[in-house]
Amino acid sequence: MPELPEVETVRMGLQPVLEGRRFTHVETRRGDLRVPFPRGFAGRLTGRRVVRLWRRAKYLMADLDDGETLVIHLGMSGSMSVFAQGATRKLGRYYYDRAPEEAGHGKHDHVVFETDAPARIVFSDHRRFGLMTLVKTASIERDKLFLGLGIEPLSEEFDAAGLARALKGKNTPIKSALLDQRVIAGLGNIYVCEALWRAFVSPKRKAKNVKPEQIEKLLPAIKAVLREAIAAGGSSLRDHRRVDGELGNFQHHFAVYGREGKMCQHRDGGTIKRIVQSGRSTFFCPKCQK
Repeated sequence: MPELPEVETVRMGLQPVLEGRRFTHVETRRGDLRVPFPRGFAGRLTGRRVVRLWRRAKYLMADLDDGETLVIHLGMSGSMSVFAQGATRKLGRYYYDRAPEEAGHGKHDHVVFETDAPARIVFSDHRRFGLMTLVKTASIERDKLFLGLGIEPLSEEFDAAGLARALKGKNTPIKSALLDQRVIAGLGNIYVCEALWRAFVSPKRKAKNVKPEQIEKLLPAIKAVLREAIAAGGSSLRDHRRVDGELGNFQHHFAVYGREGKMCQHRDGGTIKRIVQSGRSTFFCPKCQK
Protein backbone atom coordinates (compact mmCIF):
# COMPACT_ATOMS: atom_id res chain seq x y z
CA MET A 1 0.00 0.00 0.00
CA PRO A 2 1.33 3.49 -0.80
CA GLU A 3 2.60 5.21 2.34
CA LEU A 4 2.82 8.92 3.15
CA PRO A 5 5.76 9.71 0.80
CA GLU A 6 4.11 7.98 -2.17
CA VAL A 7 0.80 9.79 -1.59
CA GLU A 8 2.59 13.11 -1.13
CA THR A 9 4.52 12.49 -4.35
CA VAL A 10 1.23 11.94 -6.17
CA ARG A 11 -0.21 15.12 -4.63
CA MET A 12 2.78 17.15 -5.78
CA GLY A 13 2.46 15.77 -9.29
CA LEU A 14 -1.26 16.51 -9.48
CA GLN A 15 -0.99 20.01 -8.06
CA PRO A 16 0.01 21.86 -11.27
CA VAL A 17 -2.87 20.38 -13.28
CA LEU A 18 -5.49 20.27 -10.52
CA GLU A 19 -5.14 22.99 -7.90
CA GLY A 20 -6.86 26.15 -9.09
CA ARG A 21 -8.18 24.24 -12.10
CA ARG A 22 -11.72 23.32 -13.03
CA PHE A 23 -13.08 19.86 -13.84
CA THR A 24 -14.45 20.12 -17.37
CA HIS A 25 -15.58 16.49 -17.54
CA VAL A 26 -15.58 13.53 -15.13
CA GLU A 27 -16.38 9.95 -16.09
CA THR A 28 -16.69 6.83 -13.95
CA ARG A 29 -16.28 3.52 -15.75
CA ARG A 30 -17.94 1.44 -13.03
CA GLY A 31 -20.28 1.97 -10.09
CA ASP A 32 -17.81 1.37 -7.31
CA LEU A 33 -14.28 0.85 -6.12
CA ARG A 34 -13.91 -0.41 -2.55
CA VAL A 35 -17.25 1.23 -1.89
CA PRO A 36 -19.86 2.66 -4.29
CA PHE A 37 -19.30 6.15 -5.65
CA PRO A 38 -21.59 8.78 -4.07
CA ARG A 39 -24.82 9.42 -5.92
CA GLY A 40 -24.25 11.79 -8.85
CA PHE A 41 -20.48 11.69 -8.26
CA ALA A 42 -19.37 12.66 -11.79
CA GLY A 43 -22.03 15.34 -12.17
CA ARG A 44 -21.25 16.89 -8.78
CA LEU A 45 -17.59 17.24 -9.77
CA THR A 46 -18.05 18.53 -13.32
CA GLY A 47 -17.67 22.30 -13.44
CA ARG A 48 -16.21 22.54 -9.94
CA ARG A 49 -12.90 24.29 -9.28
CA VAL A 50 -10.26 22.81 -6.96
CA VAL A 51 -9.33 25.53 -4.48
CA ARG A 52 -6.88 23.45 -2.47
CA LEU A 53 -5.11 20.12 -2.97
CA TRP A 54 -3.71 18.59 0.18
CA ARG A 55 -3.05 15.33 2.01
CA ARG A 56 -4.34 13.88 5.26
CA ALA A 57 -2.59 10.68 6.35
CA LYS A 58 -2.68 8.48 3.23
CA TYR A 59 -5.62 10.32 1.64
CA LEU A 60 -5.54 12.84 -1.21
CA MET A 61 -7.91 15.74 -0.55
CA ALA A 62 -9.24 18.23 -3.11
CA ASP A 63 -11.32 21.05 -1.59
CA LEU A 64 -13.87 22.27 -4.13
CA ASP A 65 -15.48 25.67 -4.62
CA ASP A 66 -18.92 24.39 -3.56
CA GLY A 67 -17.95 23.39 0.00
CA GLU A 68 -17.29 19.73 -0.69
CA THR A 69 -13.99 17.84 -0.68
CA LEU A 70 -13.07 15.07 -3.06
CA VAL A 71 -11.38 12.33 -1.00
CA ILE A 72 -9.17 9.77 -2.75
CA HIS A 73 -7.44 6.74 -1.27
CA LEU A 74 -5.17 4.77 -3.60
CA GLY A 75 -5.74 1.46 -1.82
CA MET A 76 -3.22 -1.31 -2.47
CA SER A 77 -2.55 -0.73 -6.16
CA GLY A 78 -4.26 2.48 -7.24
CA SER A 79 -2.44 5.10 -9.29
CA MET A 80 -3.12 8.56 -10.70
CA SER A 81 -1.64 9.32 -14.12
CA VAL A 82 -1.56 12.70 -15.84
CA PHE A 83 -1.70 13.01 -19.63
CA ALA A 84 -1.09 16.39 -21.26
CA GLN A 85 0.76 17.98 -24.15
CA GLY A 86 1.26 21.41 -25.62
CA ALA A 87 1.38 24.30 -23.15
CA THR A 88 0.74 21.97 -20.22
CA ARG A 89 3.54 19.60 -21.12
CA LYS A 90 5.95 21.09 -18.58
CA LEU A 91 4.60 22.42 -15.29
CA GLY A 92 6.83 22.73 -12.26
CA ARG A 93 9.22 19.80 -11.96
CA TYR A 94 7.04 17.46 -14.04
CA TYR A 95 6.83 16.62 -17.74
CA TYR A 96 3.43 15.34 -18.81
CA ASP A 97 4.39 14.34 -22.33
CA ARG A 98 1.73 11.73 -23.05
CA ALA A 99 -1.16 12.28 -25.43
CA PRO A 100 -4.50 12.64 -23.58
CA GLU A 101 -6.50 10.97 -26.35
CA GLU A 102 -4.55 7.76 -25.78
CA ALA A 103 -5.30 7.64 -22.05
CA GLY A 104 -8.06 6.22 -19.94
CA HIS A 105 -9.18 3.31 -22.08
CA GLY A 106 -7.51 0.46 -20.22
CA LYS A 107 -9.34 -2.38 -18.50
CA HIS A 108 -8.42 -1.06 -15.06
CA ASP A 109 -8.90 2.66 -15.76
CA HIS A 110 -11.91 3.37 -13.56
CA VAL A 111 -12.17 7.17 -13.31
CA VAL A 112 -11.18 9.86 -15.81
CA PHE A 113 -10.97 13.54 -14.87
CA GLU A 114 -10.58 16.26 -17.50
CA THR A 115 -9.37 19.67 -16.29
CA ASP A 116 -8.97 23.06 -17.95
CA ALA A 117 -5.17 22.91 -17.54
CA PRO A 118 -5.86 21.22 -20.03
CA ALA A 119 -5.04 17.74 -18.81
CA ARG A 120 -6.54 14.30 -18.38
CA ILE A 121 -6.09 12.52 -15.04
CA VAL A 122 -6.73 8.78 -14.99
CA PHE A 123 -7.27 6.70 -11.86
CA SER A 124 -6.32 3.05 -12.40
CA ASP A 125 -6.64 0.24 -9.88
CA HIS A 126 -6.53 -3.42 -10.85
CA ARG A 127 -7.41 -4.62 -7.33
CA ARG A 128 -10.13 -2.00 -6.79
CA PHE A 129 -9.20 -1.43 -3.13
CA GLY A 130 -9.09 2.31 -3.75
CA LEU A 131 -11.76 4.77 -2.65
CA MET A 132 -13.29 7.99 -3.89
CA THR A 133 -15.98 9.93 -2.11
CA LEU A 134 -17.25 13.44 -1.42
CA VAL A 135 -17.33 14.93 2.09
CA LYS A 136 -18.45 18.32 3.37
CA THR A 137 -15.26 20.33 3.77
CA ALA A 138 -16.34 21.95 7.03
CA SER A 139 -16.93 18.59 8.72
CA ILE A 140 -13.99 16.54 7.44
CA GLU A 141 -12.44 15.91 10.85
CA ARG A 142 -15.76 14.50 12.07
CA ASP A 143 -16.16 12.16 9.12
CA LYS A 144 -15.75 8.45 9.88
CA LEU A 145 -12.71 8.26 7.57
CA PHE A 146 -10.76 10.81 9.60
CA LEU A 147 -12.24 10.69 13.07
CA GLY A 148 -9.52 9.73 15.53
CA LEU A 149 -6.61 10.00 13.10
CA GLY A 150 -3.32 10.90 14.76
CA ILE A 151 -0.98 13.80 14.20
CA GLU A 152 0.72 14.46 10.87
CA PRO A 153 4.39 13.48 11.25
CA LEU A 154 5.69 16.33 9.08
CA SER A 155 3.70 19.00 10.90
CA GLU A 156 5.29 21.52 13.25
CA GLU A 157 3.00 20.23 16.00
CA PHE A 158 4.69 16.83 15.89
CA ASP A 159 7.50 17.26 18.39
CA ALA A 160 9.36 15.16 20.95
CA ALA A 161 6.94 16.02 23.74
CA GLY A 162 3.98 15.00 21.61
CA LEU A 163 5.61 11.75 20.58
CA ALA A 164 6.40 10.96 24.21
CA ARG A 165 2.77 11.57 25.18
CA ALA A 166 1.52 9.37 22.35
CA LEU A 167 3.73 6.47 23.43
CA LYS A 168 3.20 6.81 27.17
CA GLY A 169 1.71 3.70 28.75
CA LYS A 170 1.49 1.76 25.47
CA ASN A 171 2.35 -1.89 26.03
CA THR A 172 2.74 -2.69 22.33
CA PRO A 173 6.11 -2.80 20.53
CA ILE A 174 7.27 0.59 19.32
CA LYS A 175 7.01 -0.63 15.71
CA SER A 176 3.30 -1.40 16.17
CA ALA A 177 2.65 1.85 18.03
CA LEU A 178 4.15 3.92 15.21
CA LEU A 179 2.03 2.08 12.63
CA ASP A 180 -1.14 2.86 14.59
CA GLN A 181 -2.86 5.59 12.55
CA ARG A 182 -4.50 6.87 15.74
CA VAL A 183 -1.03 7.71 17.05
CA ILE A 184 0.67 9.08 13.92
CA ALA A 185 -1.21 9.47 10.65
CA GLY A 186 0.39 8.24 7.45
CA LEU A 187 3.37 6.24 8.68
CA GLY A 188 3.74 2.83 7.06
CA ASN A 189 5.89 -0.27 7.38
CA ILE A 190 8.82 0.75 5.20
CA TYR A 191 9.47 4.12 6.77
CA VAL A 192 8.95 2.98 10.35
CA CYS A 193 11.62 0.29 9.83
CA GLU A 194 13.98 2.87 8.36
CA ALA A 195 13.35 5.48 11.07
CA LEU A 196 13.84 3.00 13.93
CA TRP A 197 17.15 1.94 12.39
CA ARG A 198 18.33 5.54 12.10
CA ALA A 199 17.43 6.15 15.76
CA PHE A 200 19.09 2.91 16.98
CA VAL A 201 15.77 1.78 18.51
CA SER A 202 14.74 -1.88 18.47
CA PRO A 203 11.34 -2.49 16.88
CA LYS A 204 10.69 -5.02 19.66
CA ARG A 205 11.09 -2.50 22.49
CA LYS A 206 7.80 -1.73 24.25
CA ALA A 207 6.56 1.73 23.32
CA LYS A 208 6.21 2.70 26.98
CA ASN A 209 9.86 1.80 27.55
CA VAL A 210 11.32 4.02 24.84
CA LYS A 211 13.68 6.34 26.69
CA PRO A 212 13.57 10.15 26.39
CA GLU A 213 16.98 10.20 24.71
CA GLN A 214 15.72 7.64 22.18
CA ILE A 215 12.65 9.78 21.46
CA GLU A 216 14.96 12.73 20.83
CA LYS A 217 16.63 10.66 18.09
CA LEU A 218 13.49 8.99 16.79
CA LEU A 219 11.54 12.19 16.09
CA PRO A 220 14.05 13.71 13.63
CA ALA A 221 14.67 10.26 12.14
CA ILE A 222 10.97 9.94 11.25
CA LYS A 223 10.85 13.40 9.71
CA ALA A 224 14.12 12.96 7.81
CA VAL A 225 13.29 9.60 6.25
CA LEU A 226 9.88 10.88 5.11
CA ARG A 227 11.34 14.04 3.58
CA GLU A 228 14.10 12.11 1.81
CA ALA A 229 11.58 9.61 0.44
CA ILE A 230 9.36 12.41 -0.87
CA ALA A 231 12.35 14.07 -2.53
CA ALA A 232 13.14 10.73 -4.20
CA GLY A 233 9.61 10.32 -5.52
CA GLY A 234 8.66 7.61 -3.02
CA SER A 235 9.51 3.90 -3.13
CA SER A 236 8.48 1.78 -6.11
CA LEU A 237 8.31 -1.83 -4.96
CA ARG A 238 5.20 -3.03 -6.77
CA ASP A 239 2.66 -0.55 -8.13
CA HIS A 240 3.79 2.95 -7.19
CA ARG A 241 4.61 5.35 -10.01
CA ARG A 242 4.65 9.11 -10.10
CA VAL A 243 1.86 10.79 -12.05
CA ASP A 244 4.19 11.25 -15.03
CA GLY A 245 4.78 7.50 -15.20
CA GLU A 246 8.27 7.53 -13.68
CA LEU A 247 9.27 5.23 -10.83
CA GLY A 248 10.19 6.45 -7.37
CA ASN A 249 13.81 6.01 -6.32
CA PHE A 250 13.90 5.71 -2.55
CA GLN A 251 13.97 1.89 -2.67
CA HIS A 252 17.60 2.26 -3.76
CA HIS A 253 18.38 3.97 -0.44
CA PHE A 254 16.88 1.48 2.01
CA ALA A 255 19.19 0.81 4.95
CA VAL A 256 17.24 -2.14 6.40
CA TYR A 257 13.95 -2.73 4.61
CA GLY A 258 14.18 -5.80 2.38
CA ARG A 259 17.88 -6.29 3.25
CA GLU A 260 17.64 -9.45 5.36
CA GLY A 261 21.00 -11.19 5.67
CA LYS A 262 23.02 -8.17 4.57
CA MET A 263 25.42 -6.18 6.71
CA CYS A 264 24.17 -3.20 8.67
CA GLN A 265 25.48 0.13 7.42
CA HIS A 266 26.17 1.42 10.92
CA ARG A 267 29.86 1.18 11.83
CA ASP A 268 29.33 -1.30 14.67
CA GLY A 269 26.28 -2.99 13.21
CA GLY A 270 25.66 -6.66 12.55
CA THR A 271 23.52 -8.58 10.08
CA ILE A 272 20.05 -7.35 9.13
CA LYS A 273 17.33 -9.64 10.44
CA ARG A 274 13.70 -10.08 9.47
CA ILE A 275 10.93 -10.86 11.94
CA VAL A 276 7.15 -10.71 11.70
CA GLN A 277 5.20 -8.33 13.93
CA SER A 278 1.41 -8.15 13.71
CA GLY A 279 1.55 -9.89 10.35
CA ARG A 280 4.05 -7.39 8.89
CA SER A 281 7.70 -7.93 8.03
CA THR A 282 10.10 -5.99 10.22
CA PHE A 283 13.72 -5.47 9.20
CA PHE A 284 16.30 -4.32 11.75
CA CYS A 285 19.83 -4.78 13.08
CA PRO A 286 19.69 -6.69 16.40
CA LYS A 287 23.22 -5.56 17.23
CA CYS A 288 22.86 -1.80 17.04
CA GLN A 289 19.11 -1.34 17.62
CA LYS A 290 18.42 -1.66 21.34
